[in-house]
Amino acid sequence: MLFSPMPMHIPDGFLSTAVSIFLWIVSILIIAYSLKRVGNELGERQVPFMGVLAAAIFAAQMLNFTVVGGTSGHLLGAALATILLGPWAAIIVMTSVVAIQALIFQDGGLVVLGANLFNMAIVGVAVAYMVYRTLYRLSGGKQWGIFVGGFVAAWASIELAALACALQLAASGTSPADVAVPAMGGIHALIGIGEGLITVGALAFLYATRRDLLTAGESSATQGKVVWGVGLAIALLLAVLSPLASAYPDGLEWVAEEHGFIETARAPFYEIIPDYVFPGVSNEALATIIAGVVGTLIVFGVALAIGYARRKRQEA
Repeated sequence: MLFSPMPMHIPDGFLSTAVSIFLWIVSILIIAYSLKRVGNELGERQVPFMGVLAAAIFAAQMLNFTVVGGTSGHLLGAALATILLGPWAAIIVMTSVVAIQALIFQDGGLVVLGANLFNMAIVGVAVAYMVYRTLYRLSGGKQWGIFVGGFVAAWASIELAALACALQLAASGTSPADVAVPAMGGIHALIGIGEGLITVGALAFLYATRRDLLTAGESSATQGKVVWGVGLAIALLLAVLSPLASAYPDGLEWVAEEHGFIETARAPFYEIIPDYVFPGVSNEALATIIAGVVGTLIVFGVALAIGYARRKRQEA
């Protein structure tokens, strides 16, 4: 049976206005600094790879996988982006993905977009970078450091982003900390295992085919047209497979249902392609595929445009 991917980010209504504004300010400052660092550090031949990676993460996030107890998880992708591009470019990649999800697909609220950016684009990337670099250095650059570091970094990025969300819920008065923290931490500890396995699988594929890409985010990595062309094709294939996503609620939605605050969620201010179903198409599976392909191409274009704009500004 085919399923459509479920909305998965914090909706409006879950967080208080004060918490939302504070996280908007923090996120804007960090993203602005990241844009500056990307312009200084990103190589010309890495810019297309930045767009490809953003597109692949967007498409992969549509493929929720079943965990346990009637819930599901999905790839975050922060660890993979950090390992391949470094932290500053990874923040821009994740920002592109999360922003398009909210603006075009109504996945996550607009008022709380700063919180979603903070959790996934900033906390996820920062945790993944610190964990991966630590383990990679401890391994002395050996092969096990890539895979063990990748798995642990991916797991930790999911877990810490979930705990950050739990604390935001508690600070907003939506759910007490002694409920939100163990609930979010427990289910996402399981989801993080899936994140780790997917990340290791992607790293293994690159290790076997293009080992030069695994440079722990160093700007000396080179990419050619064939690499990003194949990468974009893979991202589009993932989008085509999106109707196979699990229909079970994701970790946050499951926690909200189990602990009685799902009713605080507010409907989006407007709708363009809500719930990843392209409007006007009667076949839901086809509507989901079209939405996934459109979103993948939009994210690819946005990330690519940001990368080239920063490079040109730096050169000027």
